Amino acid sequence: MKTRFICVALLLPLMLTACVHKPQQAATQPLAPPIMDNPPPKPTPTPTDLPPPVVTVPSQTPPANTAEIKTPDQPLKPKVHHRKPANKDTEQASNATPEVSAIGQLSPGDPPDLQDQTKSSIESTERALNSMTRTLNQQETKTVAQIREFLKQAKDALATGDVDGAHTLALKAKVLLGEISQ
Repeated sequence: MKTRFICVALLLPLMLTACVHKPQQAATQPLAPPIMDNPPPKPTPTPTDLPPPVVTVPSQTPPANTAEIKTPDQPLKPKVHHRKPANKDTEQASNATPEVSAIGQLSPGDPPDLQDQTKSSIESTERALNSMTRTLNQQETKTVAQIREFLKQAKDALATGDVDGAHTLALKAKVLLGEISQ
């Protein structure tokens, strides 16, 4: 029994300090009180029986320069505008080429090779447009329609004698065709 007593005596302090599981309660932190939104106080109505505001008229100060004061007996002097002398370089330049106008030289007519060049550009664009065999998406189809419209307008412009307009339209059609061909 002595051994039992020694075992109990040795184990008792160990049991009392080591393996006892006590439920630990989480330390609760006190919560801040909820914020109460109080509506702002209503503004006090403005009193309607106030006296009218005081209006002060600024005093007129005499002009600093007494020479500017006009008297009835002095007539008004007109302002004098001074002219700058003409630039001699401009005169010399204008004397050197009097037959050239400000917009440039005007030619009596379009050169015949521009008309031939425009016709060949229209024909080559039509041939290239008709030889396209691949399927076109919706945007490319719209571009082809625009090219055909430019070519039609170019032909009409050539028929009326507007070679410059026809040439411009043919170039636009050719540029659009180049974008589709890429």
